[in-house]
This record gives sequence, C-alpha cells and structure tokens, in this order.
Amino acid sequence: MKKIALILLYFTFLISCSNTKTDNGLLINIGPEPKTLDPTYTETYDGSAYIAHTFEGLTSRDKDDKLIPAAAESWDISDDYLTYTFHLRTNAKWHDGVPVTANDFVYAWRRAVDPKVASSVSYQLNPIKNAAKIINSELPIEELGVKALDDYTLEVTLESPTAYFLDLLAITIYSPLREDIINEYGDSWSQKKYIGNGPYYVSEHINNDKLVMIKSTNYWNSENITAEKLTFALLDNPNTIVSSIENGTLMFGSNPPLQDIPKLTEEGYIDYVPLLAIYFLSVNTTNEVLKDKRVRNALSLSIDRNYIIKNVTKGAETPAAALVPPPVYDIEGSFRENGGDYFSTKEEDYAKNIEEAKRLLAEAGYPDGKNFPVIEFTVESESSKNIFEAVQQMWKENLNIDTVVNQLEWGVFMQTTRGDKNFQIARSGWMGDYNDPMTFLDTFLSYSPQNTGSYYNKEYEDLIKSALTNGDKVSRMQTLHKAEDLLMADMPFIPLYFYSRVILVRPELKGVMISAVIPPRFFYAYIEK
Repeated sequence: MKKIALILLYFTFLISCSNTKTDNGLLINIGPEPKTLDPTYTETYDGSAYIAHTFEGLTSRDKDDKLIPAAAESWDISDDYLTYTFHLRTNAKWHDGVPVTANDFVYAWRRAVDPKVASSVSYQLNPIKNAAKIINSELPIEELGVKALDDYTLEVTLESPTAYFLDLLAITIYSPLREDIINEYGDSWSQKKYIGNGPYYVSEHINNDKLVMIKSTNYWNSENITAEKLTFALLDNPNTIVSSIENGTLMFGSNPPLQDIPKLTEEGYIDYVPLLAIYFLSVNTTNEVLKDKRVRNALSLSIDRNYIIKNVTKGAETPAAALVPPPVYDIEGSFRENGGDYFSTKEEDYAKNIEEAKRLLAEAGYPDGKNFPVIEFTVESESSKNIFEAVQQMWKENLNIDTVVNQLEWGVFMQTTRGDKNFQIARSGWMGDYNDPMTFLDTFLSYSPQNTGSYYNKEYEDLIKSALTNGDKVSRMQTLHKAEDLLMADMPFIPLYFYSRVILVRPELKGVMISAVIPPRFFYAYIEK
C-alpha cells in the first residue's frame, strides 16, 4: 500500500506541475515545507534560501560569491574599526511600496536579541555592542549598539573590531523587518502578511506543496533580475525529486539517494558545491586516556579518509587534515591552501600514517593497543553509524583498539554530548556562519557551546581573543594561522572530511548563483533554449 500511495503522490505532483515552464516559471526544489519564513528565527538551509529571495540585508553576494552593497549603497568605517555608518539606498522599497529605512534595521536587530523573542540564532549578532548582554537579560534592547541617524543613515557600534562584520550582514538574521506588520499580526505575520524588501514577493504558499514567488517591481534592482517567477516545490521525497529531474518537470533539486548518484552523474544531472562545513569526531579531552594528545593523534592518523569518502559517504567530499575548510578566504587566496594540511591524506602515504600512529600509541604507553580500554563512540544516526563502523575496523586492524557504538535518539544525543558532555568520542561537525576562519576556530574556545570535548589551552584562547580584537587584517590572519597550528598539534577533535552539497540540475538551467556561504539563489536563472 505504501508503494501505491507513493506512486499516486508522484503522479499528483506531476499533474500539479504540468506546463511548468509557462505556468510556474522555474520549478525548483530546495527542501520541504520550511519550519518558518521569519528571518529572526530561521536556522535551516532551505528556510534561509527562501528568505534570500524575499529579503535583503545591508550587504549581499554577487555571482562570483563576492561581497557587494545591497540595501546599503555605501558605508564608512571608523579608524578604530568599531563604528560603521551605513548609507541606505533611497530607492529601496518594501514589496508594498513603503520605503526601507534605517529604523527597519534597528527594529529587526533589537527584536533578534530580545530574550523574550528567544531566537536560537541570536548569537550571530554578538559582534554588535551589548548584544550578548541583552540576550542574557543583563541590559534592555534599547542598549544595542545600533541607531538610525536619519531615515537613510544607520550607525552600528561593535564590541571590538570584527573583520568579518560586513560578511555577517549578508546572512538572514540581519534582514530588516516591518514593525507595523509584526505589531499587527505578532509572530504569525509571516503566514498572514509576508512582506519583504528583496527581489521577490510570495504570491502563493500552500503548505507541503509549493511556494510561489514573483519578481517585485518595487525592488530597487528589479530591472536586472532575470527570472520573473519561481515556484519552489516543497518536496521531501528524494525518489520523487530524482524522477522529476530526469523527466524535466523539475529544474533543480538536492539530496539525491546515495545509490542514485553514479547513474545521475552519468546522465549529467549531478553537481557538487563545496561548503563551509566539516565532519569530525569530537573527543572528550577530560577522559583519562583521551586527554593524551599522542593518543588523539594516533587515532586520527590511523583513519583512511579516502576509503570513507569513496565507499561510505560517496558525496565527493574532501579528506580533512585541518579544521578550516578550503572555501574560507585568507587575505589573499584560500586560508586552507595557504595553511596547508597537518598530515597527509594521500593514499600512497597512508601506510606511513599508520606507522606513525603505532609509534605515538606505544609512546603513550599502549604498544600494539595493549591495555588500551574499549572506547565508546556515541552517534545519532544510521549514516553516522556507518561511517564510524569503517573507522572502528581501521582502529582494530591498525592499532588493535576495540570500540563499541552507542546510537542515541537525536534529543538524547544532544543532551549527552552538548549538555552533559558524558561521552568519550562522538560524531560532530560544524557549518560556518560566515566566510572567515574565526567561525570555525572560535568553536574551540573553552566557553563555546560547540566545544563539546571540553578542550582548553590558554595559549590558544589568547591567540583567538587577540584575533577577535585585532583590526589589522594581515596580523589578525597570521594569528589565526598560529591558532590553527596549535589546535591541530593538540588534536582535540578528529577531522574526517569537508562537506560538499550534492545538487541536481537540469543541463538547460543556467545562471543559478551557487555559493559556499549561503544557499543557491535564482535571481539570474533561465532556461537555455
């Protein structure tokens, strides 16, 4: 019966999407029904994608993923890098024609840090003066370091110099909001009167079916927006998405089943987007055995990352021999390319890695794994369990170390690893919030909620804190490289691979803006005849 229901659902979808190119504009899929379309609360990839089409912050990113002015046409930065003065476009309008003003940003950012609103992503505003104290209920929202000097001039004061602040302004939570609409409709405004200031307005939203967007003639740059109409099919069934791509009903999709990737690649529908994200194993550095960095380095070196990527994940990931991913910028070029790898991930060097791992383990007092206790690996999903089972076999074969797997339900897993920190080794990972090394390196500060392994090194803390307050971009980046050097020598985590997002694209679909930082945008997308 389930199979019949799936077939009926698929054909219903095909019928509803007939005459796609004429009736529905570009039919695309980013994900299922979003949890919310409110910029203050959105923390998901698909939710951010929809909002990127309907809202616009002070800055944005162009076709080449470079930062550009958006709602702000220019800005001035004080000599101490603490005060930013933004000059808004006087021709920027909301979808209903009302002018976008500096007060719309003041209201939105105060709402985001308001502890009564309780946004789970409010920490993204922490660089702004007093934001953290307001979030923690220590100051009123009026003390946030942002004010409207007039309708089109916004002044922002930071806690300390923040080199990546302009990049932050391009993410969802920094979007402006209409106080009059939210006052009238409350938190349900995004369902009742969803008005943004971006290239598209929502003309129709049918839950779990589709989200239709039309180009806004009130958008300041509408004449340069190519796609007149976008229909986001809110699909969550990967088999339906794949079939719809293959028959041309759908132009763009994501997350195909792993077993279908070889066939879809051969058919020319697969593309890979490198992401600001890393998959790693979190190591509890307070554990009696694992607190020895020689042990942690031995466990890391004995893993064949190429085998995992080729035979388990199969998503064109990149083996990770560091923390900061390749797409992250340096002063010039890539931070990763400039910093290099901290051990070899070349297949021909794996045997040497194993020998070094054995040497380190013996030096730590466990020759050939003798007297090494059974290690428990905590995991939250079947896919992560499959990855660790490969690691489990490598540790046994190469180091004679035994392990057991403890698979937990998601909520219990989060409490165990992040709340109680009651684990030995656990599946973990991180996706950066902005394109700067700091979004990865500061997660290993002692007070970071992402530091599940309880890592602490005073020298590392001092380096990161120095970089956080350094307004000189060159010396700041040199400090961040030193910090990663120290982190990787300590190895408080075990890097496995850098993520790539697998996407499905019809060959005739052109002009999609693909970014490692933010979700794909279809402003300039078109179908090549």
